[in-house]
Amino acid sequence: MRASQNLGGGLLACTSLSVDLTAKRLEILKEIVPKLRKVVTFYDSGNVVALAAAKAGSEAARQLNVEIVERRVASVEELRLGLMALKAEDADAYYYTSDAMVTSQAKLIIDTARAKKLPTIGYEQSLVTQGALVSYGVSYDEVGRLSAKYVQRVLTGTSPQNLPVESGQQVGNGRKP
Repeated sequence: MRASQNLGGGLLACTSLSVDLTAKRLEILKEIVPKLRKVVTFYDSGNVVALAAAKAGSEAARQLNVEIVERRVASVEELRLGLMALKAEDADAYYYTSDAMVTSQAKLIIDTARAKKLPTIGYEQSLVTQGALVSYGVSYDEVGRLSAKYVQRVLTGTSPQNLPVESGQQVGNGRKP
């Protein structure tokens, strides 16, 4: 997580840098599934964060000798139809691209991936509690705590320009298949 501030205008922001961890997620997936050849991901191509994550995923996959099967969807209905049409031979695993619309359908994605015997890696811990095999990303609890700490300091008189840039920890977790 990175906090930033505008030195003159009092801007304070927190970000989780989920896209930056895309390559690491694919590395972890390759470690879990050594024969990994193709990984499927769904995302909304109208979402700039999802596009950046997809690009990062494609670059990382090339280095790992893995093909990313990108399925672009513009709605939940397209996502559902795409999941129904997905065949087990289309991919060896599923990975989440940072996309709120897609993640809103996590249970459907995880259930579909499980039925098709596709290990799933996510970018947030809650996906594991919903049934994904593993996740690697920031702790949103930590993002909340750090954000609250910054707000408290600003409300008690600290100027945002005097606040340090801090980095939270990445958190990986999972369950045995």
